[in-house]
Amino acid sequence: MTRPAHVIFDPQAVRANLRQVRTQAPGRKVMAIVKADGYGHGVVRMAQALGDVEAFGVASVEEAVRLRDADISQPVVLLEGPFEAEELPDISVHRLESVVHNHEQVRMFAAHAEPLTLWVKVDTGMHRLGFAPEEVPAVLAQLHRPGRILRLMTHFASAHLPGDESVQAQMAGFRDVLGNQALESCCANSSAVLAWPDSHCDWVRPGLMLYGVSPLAGVSAKDLGLRPAMTVVSALISLREVAAGGAVGYGRGFVCPENMRVGIVAFGYADGYPRHAATGTPVLVNGVRTQVIGEASMDMMAVDLRPVPDARIGDPVVLWGEGLPVEEIASAAQTIPYELLCRMRMRAQFIQRTA
Repeated sequence: MTRPAHVIFDPQAVRANLRQVRTQAPGRKVMAIVKADGYGHGVVRMAQALGDVEAFGVASVEEAVRLRDADISQPVVLLEGPFEAEELPDISVHRLESVVHNHEQVRMFAAHAEPLTLWVKVDTGMHRLGFAPEEVPAVLAQLHRPGRILRLMTHFASAHLPGDESVQAQMAGFRDVLGNQALESCCANSSAVLAWPDSHCDWVRPGLMLYGVSPLAGVSAKDLGLRPAMTVVSALISLREVAAGGAVGYGRGFVCPENMRVGIVAFGYADGYPRHAATGTPVLVNGVRTQVIGEASMDMMAVDLRPVPDARIGDPVVLWGEGLPVEEIASAAQTIPYELLCRMRMRAQFIQRTA
């Protein structure tokens, strides 16, 4: 019998989430963000599930090449651009598009005459990547070549906070840069797709919502009509009857307040579970909501079986996903859903749902 820790990937959920993007941003082209190995779901799995999007966004040439090797033919955009000039031949050979966000990259592409598609990033207030608005005209002039397509983009710092005034300020600054230029543009990440329709421009670039996770503070994925693409599951491998006052786990992480039944699950931090998810972090055993107790160890974790008195060895456990939003686990671990999803590139086996 194989170890029961695995991840169920649901391509139908991904396609349903894409339909939500298109409903929220009708008529816009979609650049699906699949960097970080598809947020831990597998970059090729995600691209295949998202078959009809207009482009994909990745963080590196290596990720882009994986898509090309899997016969993904849509445009692939390097969201951080090239890291060195030696990558330019690969960009040409694999027909990649590139963001340009610093002057060294401008020099690279200015000396590279091929008719590429380049996305010039404007820093409208995030202050992470991009050119100051007043620099953009000169950058566009330096990058212009016959047959080359230039586009503009920016990134919002706080679109996930409904009503945040900085979004409108950033958008106004971006419109000033765009002016009357006949250039396609892109501003809206998942949060802006859902909460800031005035920011949709020609392209939108959803990430988190495609994976079925809410990008908006205080709003659930279910309320947004999103379905989890990833469900992380395992099973009970041990049952313990622990007397009142007995401690469970390393460092006596949980002391039983009464005689109680404790289950041990084959899943730990080596599988990607957050070690510091505190006692009280929700978990489903046989579909019944209960709690993690103590801290996860490398390969195992303990759960409270008082709400599941009939639990048996082999019974299924859901760590997050269908029926248990990853947002809840991230909150308990004082982190964000992105981090938990990306950890699934570790060792848990992936199983793709077929129906």
